[in-house]
Amino acid sequence: MSTSRPAITGIDTHAHIFRQDLPMVANRRYSPAYNALVEQYLGHLDHHGLSHGVLIQPSFLGTDNSFMVEVLRRFPERLRGVAVVDDDIDDAQLDALAAAGVVGIRLNLIGKALQDYTGPGWTSLFERLALRGWQVEIQRGIDDLAQIVPAILATGVNVVIDHFGLPTGGIDAQNANHRAFLALLGDSRVWLKLSAAYRSQSDLPQATRVLAQVREAAGGLERFLWGSDWPNTQFEDRTHYAEQLAMIEALLEPAERAQVLVANPGRLFGFTR
Repeated sequence: MSTSRPAITGIDTHAHIFRQDLPMVANRRYSPAYNALVEQYLGHLDHHGLSHGVLIQPSFLGTDNSFMVEVLRRFPERLRGVAVVDDDIDDAQLDALAAAGVVGIRLNLIGKALQDYTGPGWTSLFERLALRGWQVEIQRGIDDLAQIVPAILATGVNVVIDHFGLPTGGIDAQNANHRAFLALLGDSRVWLKLSAAYRSQSDLPQATRVLAQVREAAGGLERFLWGSDWPNTQFEDRTHYAEQLAMIEALLEPAERAQVLVANPGRLFGFTR
């Protein structure tokens, strides 16, 4: 059997897999009433001519990454993962996640009180992740991102901001918090996912305006990524895979799509190594 790597035709950097019968964390915001399986996800990739994907641990599964890890081990050439962990995770556990194809951790901070990420526990974890070349992915509304990201960047780790930065209502250049968010994008270790505009109630015209603002702030497209956000939890009846792919195709010219869907994520997620 050939072990050659599949050619990179496109990388979807944001999708979730789960089963509704898996144990879920208490006080979760959402409980799925259906299964989202890797076979379905790979079917979407294949149908749309995309070669690779990144699985993001869903918040409702907490720090039990075992379901995702099992899938990553089954498809090591096509998939990478981003896990959810506690700050006291040990190096042996990180080694096991890395061996399965995990390349980062996620902080899903929607609906949560902001923690102090400058404490010794988190700082030590971020520094250990930086040594591994991992990333810290953050989901939080645009008004709070500049309160969180600088302390994490100070540890030397890459930071990925989800879903355009969740700029509900757009980015207001007169808003100090929004200006601070844009300033973050100038850092060479900050990446931005051009994904799930619908989570900011953004249509194509608003997403186009936001893209122009973040592109100027970042000095180009070299650290932008795309993700389908499949299976679009809590919005399943309002969008679908093809619509999310059509959005990024409408936002970018063909050469720009190659940058955002192939070159950038290939580098960040290690598909080219």
